[in-house]
Amino acid sequence: MVTHFRTAGHLACGHHGDNLPSTTEFARVKCRSCRNTDAFKDARKDARNAARRAARKAKVGHAAVDWRASWMKRLTDMPGQQRLPRGFHGQPYV
Repeated sequence: MVTHFRTAGHLACGHHGDNLPSTTEFARVKCRSCRNTDAFKDARKDARNAARRAARKAKVGHAAVDWRASWMKRLTDMPGQQRLPRGFHGQPYV
């Protein structure tokens, strides 16, 4: 049996009927008309982009933070009064 894509309570392809199987899972949709609609394509694209954004946020450590922390540690470990680089206002010496 053909499974349709349901969005906002309606079938994307425009078919009507109470006995038509429908789902919101993209992989289970078999109706070619539903798969070719803008509603299906936009929903799939939005879901894919949301997954990519979540994966980017889940990455451990950020390169911009890591170099700064290692540089601060290096300067604090150096003997004597070593000056901090520009951009560290309010801390003239380590």
